[in-house]
Amino acid sequence: MHKTISQIVDGLVVKALKTWDMIRPGDRVLIGASGGKDSAILARDLALKKAQGRLDADLTALFIRNDFSPDSMSESLAEEYSLWGVPLETLDVHVLGRLKPGRKMNCYWCSTQRRTELIRYAIEHGYTAVALGHHLDDVLETLFMNMLRKAELSTMPPVVNYRKYPLRVIRPLYLVEERQVIELAGSLGLLASTCTCGYNDHSERDRVRDRVEALTQGSSEAKRNLLESLRHVNSEYLP
Repeated sequence: MHKTISQIVDGLVVKALKTWDMIRPGDRVLIGASGGKDSAILARDLALKKAQGRLDADLTALFIRNDFSPDSMSESLAEEYSLWGVPLETLDVHVLGRLKPGRKMNCYWCSTQRRTELIRYAIEHGYTAVALGHHLDDVLETLFMNMLRKAELSTMPPVVNYRKYPLRVIRPLYLVEERQVIELAGSLGLLASTCTCGYNDHSERDRVRDRVEALTQGSSEAKRNLLESLRHVNSEYLP
């Protein structure tokens, strides 16, 4: 029987949740809502699992509104998330005001500030997990960026456990490809906002994305083999 894109994504999320023990019974999960397609698909998927009795966890989303966020975004997001039964909170973070003298605004700085506030909010409000919308292509692009730029074999882990706090960061879309996220979002007619701040500096990631696509020729199997290779390291054949 042919599976729908919704069923495919559902199955991949289930596999990730089970493989890395991401969400445990009674967890309070804070979803990072960016306004983009990835976090929207993440929120919808987890909400459906909860509604169907397949996920024992409380879900809340947090939108970090910065200096460049459209005024209407938090309201439109709240309406969208409410359809799935996920309450959405909004927190204002003025990233421009945090820049040190002589420093220039960039995407990395903005994302770091928003991530810091997301984690801080989760700790202060007693959440046990923060769910982020990074997908398989994000993971592979980060892998190659770190190899090429840092000479380091590392990437985004599926789960990060904090030692000082009873909190972990999880990535339930870890096995889902970006094309699958795009297809599902399109079929659902989900509204997704992209950053138009003028400080976009994703050129390096874009170049690496093109290289990964050229290397794998868009093959799902090849991409999953790249990821799986990180879990099967043969140290006898490494320098």
